[in-house]
Amino acid sequence: MTVLDPGILLVSATRSEARYVPDDARLLITGIGKVAAAVAVTRELAAGAPTRRIVNIGTAGALHDHHAGLFLPSTVIEHDISSEALQAMGYPVVDSWNLDGGDGTVLATGDTFVADPVHRQALAVRADLVDMEGCAVAHVGAAFEIPVTLVKVVSDSADEKALDWPQLVDRAARDLGDWVRAELS
Repeated sequence: MTVLDPGILLVSATRSEARYVPDDARLLITGIGKVAAAVAVTRELAAGAPTRRIVNIGTAGALHDHHAGLFLPSTVIEHDISSEALQAMGYPVVDSWNLDGGDGTVLATGDTFVADPVHRQALAVRADLVDMEGCAVAHVGAAFEIPVTLVKVVSDSADEKALDWPQLVDRAARDLGDWVRAELS
C-alpha cells in the first residue's frame, strides 16, 4: 500500500487528471483556470492544515514538436497578462516564478485553451509547455511561502488536436499517478 505524506497537498484542475492518484493522497480538485485554481488553493491553505509542499499535477500542451512525456518545469510564466504595459504605467506585476528541482522547462499558463497555430508559435518563443493553472498555484505557494512543484504530462501539441483532450487525458493521468506513487511515497 502506498502511503503519502499528509503535509504534501496534491493539486489537480480536474478529477480526470488525478484519476490514478493513490486514495490516501491529500488531493484538491480546483476546477479549470487560474482563478479557480488560485481560489481553491488559497482556501485550502487558509483553512490551516499543515502544508510543507504543494504539488500541482496535470496535463499540458507541447509548444515544440519534440516535447513528449512528463516534465517538472523550472519556471512558470503567466502568458495572458499585459505585464509590460502595466509595468510601464508604474504598476509592478509578477508574471514569472522559478521553481526548485525542475528539469529546465518553461511552462506558460493562461486561461486561453491553446489550439491555434499562430498563438502556439508566439508562446513557443517564451516557453516549452502550456497549461491553465500552474502559475496560479505557484503564485499562491509563493504568497504562503510554501514550495511548489509542477508535474505536467504532455497530452497534446497545443494545436487543433488539443480539442480531443477529453480522449487524451486518461493516458496522461496514468503517468501522473505513477509519478506520484514513485516520487511521493
